[in-house]
Amino acid sequence: MSNVTRAFATAAEPLPDHEQKRAALGYLSEAWAEARLDGIDGDCLAQSCLFAAFAELVATYGEDAAAVFAEGLGNRIRNGEFSIDLPRQ
Repeated sequence: MSNVTRAFATAAEPLPDHEQKRAALGYLSEAWAEARLDGIDGDCLAQSCLFAAFAELVATYGEDAAAVFAEGLGNRIRNGEFSIDLPRQ
């Protein structure tokens, strides 16, 4: 989708959920890379991102719903849902 088409889609109707998630991940990846270039530790970034994400979930859905979501993360992590094979340098 071109920038013009994307801008029109944004003005006319919201992007589908999967496209919003893809775009959001792109923004976060760029911010992450920039922070790493500035010398911010990856673990510090990860913890800060988790805090911001859970704060948003709590603000949006409430503490109970966010806690239920968090309870399922252990199994999802163990099942490899968040594992990405990245080339090591």
